[in-house]
Amino acid sequence: MYSILRLLLFQFDPEKIHHMVTGLLKRFLSFSILRKSVRGFYHLQHPALEREVFGLKFRNPVGLAAGFDKNAQFVEEFEALGFGFIEIGTVTPLPQPGNVKPRMFRLPADEGLINRMGFNNQGVDVVASRLRKIKRDGLIIGGNIGKNKITTNEDAVKDYLICFERLFEVVDYFVVNVSSPNTPGLRELQEKAPLTALLHELQAKNKQKSLSKPILLKIAPDLSDAQLDDIVEIVQETEIAGVIATNTTLSREGLSSAENLKNEAGGLSGKPLSKRSTEVIAYLHQQSKGAFPIIGVGGIHSPADALEKLQAGASLVQLYTGFIYEGPGLIKAINQKILSNKA
Repeated sequence: MYSILRLLLFQFDPEKIHHMVTGLLKRFLSFSILRKSVRGFYHLQHPALEREVFGLKFRNPVGLAAGFDKNAQFVEEFEALGFGFIEIGTVTPLPQPGNVKPRMFRLPADEGLINRMGFNNQGVDVVASRLRKIKRDGLIIGGNIGKNKITTNEDAVKDYLICFERLFEVVDYFVVNVSSPNTPGLRELQEKAPLTALLHELQAKNKQKSLSKPILLKIAPDLSDAQLDDIVEIVQETEIAGVIATNTTLSREGLSSAENLKNEAGGLSGKPLSKRSTEVIAYLHQQSKGAFPIIGVGGIHSPADALEKLQAGASLVQLYTGFIYEGPGLIKAINQKILSNKA
């Protein structure tokens, strides 16, 4: 059924159809009887699906990755589709429009996406206000935070601290995004010295709270083994809660799509990223001897893809491009597969 709908949806501009579909979903689920029906169909609840990770209890291990609901406008709607947790953002202190359109491109031949969105969002104050009104019903919400494009790397820590403070009461965990390829110079903050300093500052602020919250680091798939070794050291030194592996890649290796698509600037996600993101998960898990939790994301288009990441060392997984290509049924299918493997 979804494969037929996808044929229609893919006739339109990716960003425009994203806004149209999420808007329709919100209106459709505004009727309580329809929301209840959708939840009844997509939700799968079982004790074997529950996970306790970095001190939080997740109803199931399948989450929505950051970037899909940048402004926390559809949290309740995505919860109805069966996600165990939802990560909003990336959020910046000031609202910003992001990069010039078009800035998202489908690669159907490769089941991938290229995006260069550029942290387009309505700003942390609007997002925080919206999150205060959400009915959670046990849903875990993560806040993915970044810096404004106009903020220099030297002043970046100030932006992350602003977002941390203003979202602290309305999210359950934080994700520090220094790995997007679409904000000029941002990935330079992944270098050992600036990244360690940034995470130390956030942890210092975190420890001042009566009850601290988990802080995770989202990393790029394009890091070398030596850089991944640095990540292990940094996580352990700064005592952050864990890592999200991985963000989008700059690599275009092995793509079948037309040259004009392959040559679009931006981060590539979807199936082409699957193997590398799993390699990064496995490497971090092995090098750290499982010292910290990892959320696996990148190229999950089937239950088998999700299990591969969990077996490589991920504690939880997140969907983005696979959710677009496979539809909401993928969430339930993954959870069903996890349960059948437990039997």
